[in-house]
Amino acid sequence: MENLRSIECFVRAAEGGSIAAAARRLGITPAAASQNIARLEEALGTRLLLRTTRRLALTEAGRVYLERVGGILQELELASAAVSAIGERPRGRLKVACSVAFGRHVLSTIIPRFTALYPEISFELKLGDFAADHFGDDVDVSIRFQQQLEPGLITRKLNSAPMHYCAAPAYLEKHGAPMRPEDLARHDCLVYRLPIDGRIMTWGFVRAGVRFDAPVRPAIVGNDIDTLAEFAVEGAGITRLGAFISERYLREGSLVRVLVDQDPSIPPAIPEPLDFHICVVDRLAETPKVRAFIDFAVSELKNRW
Repeated sequence: MENLRSIECFVRAAEGGSIAAAARRLGITPAAASQNIARLEEALGTRLLLRTTRRLALTEAGRVYLERVGGILQELELASAAVSAIGERPRGRLKVACSVAFGRHVLSTIIPRFTALYPEISFELKLGDFAADHFGDDVDVSIRFQQQLEPGLITRKLNSAPMHYCAAPAYLEKHGAPMRPEDLARHDCLVYRLPIDGRIMTWGFVRAGVRFDAPVRPAIVGNDIDTLAEFAVEGAGITRLGAFISERYLREGSLVRVLVDQDPSIPPAIPEPLDFHICVVDRLAETPKVRAFIDFAVSELKNRW
């Protein structure tokens, strides 16, 4: 078992893509992690990792070794976590990552109650519209909409947010209101570009059980949904907003919903909701503090919309 720490450094470096990521996860210095891996390679008599200026790469021997020891290491950690979690209260630092809009409009309304319930948890919220790197960013939990999900994550559906298509009264007075999604091709549309891959987020509908994307004519493209909402308020066009963003504007009257009253001669098209998921990297990550937050968030948001 003298090489266990070295094996752990190797596995975490392979998972995180760098020795620095392994060191952060293990709470040691990068130099110590590098030395541990070097000792393991010396003991095995072969190189496991190719170190480049940008990223680590596994050698053929490294891939074979990782397949053999990765599962064993995980089982050891699961056993240790199971024992240490018995009777443990939720405590310690909890780092949660999500999109800027979801954090600003949704999590900001529930986190104060969570921290009041669990005073031994130190909460850190990381906002960004790029999908969080659980290892590289040292994130415990991420909340993602459907298009941000990645293979390998363990996910639990949080809720589905209704989507509202909105415009300012002044815009509708000038251009009229669309009566069906197909009419959006003739309107100025304010659309969101996904930072994760650069795609423009489609405007999905379901009609008579069939899903389709409405044709849009992008007048303005942005990667911040709150800014697109403000453009709509100024009369720049029609935009697609989650209910958690649109509710304030609709209440104030600065925006009104369109495609609520549709062409009665054809079946109505229902806006496709935006599904949100709460994610961890593996079962080992479901510590008492993480389970407490997941259960709390699911309970708080299940009837939100």
